[in-house]
Amino acid sequence: MKPYSVLVACQLPEAVERDLASALDVDFMPDARQRPVAELVARLDGRDALLLLAMTPADAALIEALPASVKAIATYSVGLDHIDLAAARKRGIAVLHTPDVLTDAVAETALLLLLGAARRATESIDLVRSGAWQGWTPTQLIGVELSGKTLGILGMGRIGRGIAERARAFGMTICYHNRSALPPDLAKGAVHHADAVEFLGAIDALAIACPLTEATRGFLDAERIAAMKPGAIVVNIARGPVIDDDALIAALQSGHVRAAGLDVFTNEPKLDPRYLNLGNAFLLPHIGSSTVESRRAMGRTLIDGFAALAAGRNPDNRVV
Repeated sequence: MKPYSVLVACQLPEAVERDLASALDVDFMPDARQRPVAELVARLDGRDALLLLAMTPADAALIEALPASVKAIATYSVGLDHIDLAAARKRGIAVLHTPDVLTDAVAETALLLLLGAARRATESIDLVRSGAWQGWTPTQLIGVELSGKTLGILGMGRIGRGIAERARAFGMTICYHNRSALPPDLAKGAVHHADAVEFLGAIDALAIACPLTEATRGFLDAERIAAMKPGAIVVNIARGPVIDDDALIAALQSGHVRAAGLDVFTNEPKLDPRYLNLGNAFLLPHIGSSTVESRRAMGRTLIDGFAALAAGRNPDNRVV
């Protein structure tokens, strides 16, 4: 069976590129984002698929311009909001992504964010690195414990459930807000709240793990933040635009939100600069899936998807 011919329009970890090259007919274009779209389209002529990153939009104009040879678009991400799925469907182009393999890495990052926010990690690191630390005192940088607190999870999919599993080990009670309740074997005792305001008022910390959709865009706005308990913590490992930055920054400044742990931002990497002046904002540069294990698994998931398409089968990681 002839391997899929793929234009890899991004730079990937060396091990992943080796995996792709050993299984596929690949053409690497690591600087694709800096090149004209016409050049990208020309390089795709005669190839079966385009592999890109979440930061590279595959809008209707690009999809309509793709050569007739292109049968698939693959994204090295779980998120799909950068791809016009309707345009791909119209052209009959399959869309592949990398679900499931990121659960552990992203869930672990959520707990890192939660702990960093709760225990004032930004201020602590700054104190040590600045050389200003004068030694232990009983009043220094007092945070809060996770044990005995209620964690609310917005989006109880695989990653949300992975966060819940880890948070239980810290002695936290779990509740969640989804469009519908999970079956008991998946909920594992987590309490479902159908009403968003009721949900937010019942929790001590919020972990955002939902997809970015029109329903979730701007979900955490001023009104909903006001419904949260004073001193609550906010963590986001989903997508930046789920949070209204103006509202969260105001709440961090006032102390209504005790602290936030953020791995994703609107307009990243150009995040709102006001976050940088907030000691109670624990910030990471979108490293949720940045582990050796998950990076290799993401590549292998796409390789398996391409192999299935080449064999005339429907890949498990196909969304269109």
